[in-house]
Amino acid sequence: MTRVLATGTFDLLHPGHILYLERSRALGDELIVIVARDLNVKHKPKPVIPEDQRLRMVCALKVVDRAVLGCEDDIFEAVERLNPDIITLGYDQHFDPEPLRAELSKRGLRPEIVRIDAHDPCDLCSSRKIMAAVLECRQGLDSKPQQ
Repeated sequence: MTRVLATGTFDLLHPGHILYLERSRALGDELIVIVARDLNVKHKPKPVIPEDQRLRMVCALKVVDRAVLGCEDDIFEAVERLNPDIITLGYDQHFDPEPLRAELSKRGLRPEIVRIDAHDPCDLCSSRKIMAAVLECRQGLDSKPQQ
């Protein structure tokens, strides 16, 4: 059985997340997802949705076999525990595969690392774009005269 591991923040789920997870799942028999802890999200704005709610949403997706929260102290701890055959990276994830391979190898892990280059170019296939659209819509509503 081939175990695939996908990781991400998954703030404001959108079709781009689904495409990433579907492409990841197609590479193996089991898809496990590590949802980033709020504390560990440093490469972009803090998530709007709390980690326990993001985990619950990812768990509910049909394509996902299991989802877990990452570890706050060591982002590789969950990877060690889950021991995947394949780790997928989304097209816009900041991980460089070579240092990732080196760190995993130090820990006795040698999963294949696959970059999922496919992405959905829709206007709202980004949490940031969704938030911007909500704010723009709300500003428009707030500026309308009350009746």
